[in-house]
Amino acid sequence: MASVAVEHSGTPCFEPILSQTTVAEENEIRNMIKAGESDLWPSHEEQTPENELTYQENITDTETLDKGYLEYGCSHYRRRCRIRAPCCNEIFSCRHCHNEAKNSICVDQKLRHDVPRHLVEKVICSLCDTEQEVQQVCKNCGVCMGRYFCGICKLFDDDTSKQQYHCDGCGICRIGGSKNFFHCNKCGCCYSVLLKSTHPCVERAMHQDCPVCFEYLFESRNDVIALPCGHTIHKACLKEMQEHYQYACPICSKSVCDMSKVWEKFDMEIAATPMPPDCENKMVWILCNDCGCKSEVKYHIVGHKCPNCKSYNTRQTRGLGR
Repeated sequence: MASVAVEHSGTPCFEPILSQTTVAEENEIRNMIKAGESDLWPSHEEQTPENELTYQENITDTETLDKGYLEYGCSHYRRRCRIRAPCCNEIFSCRHCHNEAKNSICVDQKLRHDVPRHLVEKVICSLCDTEQEVQQVCKNCGVCMGRYFCGICKLFDDDTSKQQYHCDGCGICRIGGSKNFFHCNKCGCCYSVLLKSTHPCVERAMHQDCPVCFEYLFESRNDVIALPCGHTIHKACLKEMQEHYQYACPICSKSVCDMSKVWEKFDMEIAATPMPPDCENKMVWILCNDCGCKSEVKYHIVGHKCPNCKSYNTRQTRGLGR
């Protein structure tokens, strides 16, 4: 008779017997699952060192680029490099420093000259004194020599609050932001977008000297404005003119602002100042500087009013007539 295994309770218990092959397969499956989980979910210890290293490298790179930021430069630009002038092979902080030095009254007039900005080929890093080709980042110490950089104008500047931009029409860099200005092809310069549809075009309006201080307007770093007649002038020079009661364009003599209130005062002054009998009916020919109209009017010592535009901005072209 066969023996039967029994539990302590007396209930018979039959336990299935697994084959050796089945156990090995289960172990293999478990190992594969564990291996898959390991591949899909790498441990935190494996990721952390690489991320920390990349973060530290980024901090180091940023610190290197920003080293000496706004600590170097001249009165014209904050920058971390100097230029070697191709014209005289001398080193200057910027082209303006060169031009001021080489156009000084102490320099022989025959030797005075400006640096050709587009021909600058060499710059010297202010931090490590390495001379190199024109580029934004120093090849030796890795410092950024100017947060704003133009490879065409060879311009470096750390003070980006000026909103520098390069105008292809002008061929040079401007300040004020490209969204705030437009290039007029006829005038050959950049104007505020507020004047896009209203400004009178004067060919090459800014390719001339300021009529007051005689500085070349096209490359001037001072504010330049366009007058109603289309001619250009330094804003500061116009303000100085107005302080001396000069309200006409120095080039064409047209009024630079609305003078209607002034002309009303002229009317009252003429009405209050009668001419003597021998000059009361004398006539003269005048030319109006504002509208260009020629006309014959009564002579008066205070002024002559244009019958066309009512302006007193006139000039006498012929002497006393009948």
